Amino acid sequence: MPQAIKHAWNAIELEQMNALISRKLIHLDRLMLAQVFLKTGAIVPAHEHHNEQGTYIISGCLRFWLGPHADAPGDEYVDIHAGEVLMIPGGVRHRAVALADTLDLDVFTPPREDWLAKTDAYLRGPK
Repeated sequence: MPQAIKHAWNAIELEQMNALISRKLIHLDRLMLAQVFLKTGAIVPAHEHHNEQGTYIISGCLRFWLGPHADAPGDEYVDIHAGEVLMIPGGVRHRAVALADTLDLDVFTPPREDWLAKTDAYLRGPK
């Protein structure tokens, strides 16, 4: 029988993705949680994945461009503030920018294989 696993976020290694974005990951076979730390101005480039995603903003604010607006960001966006959640179905292209220093909790199902394998080049850059 599978066993429950207790984690403490302060015991999880912080992975520096680039100068403005870092994260911590925990996962099971079919579920991933990620604390994502974004400094003001951090950009998550346009991308899509088959995984369903829930983004809960703990502090700060992220601006998202969704669907066709992800590749041509303009006036069609949604701001997600502390205490709000954005649910993104698999296959929906999206882009984000941090309007303030932000901590978000991303939930993915299934887990992001590219994040686990560290092949998520769209987020990685000079450290």
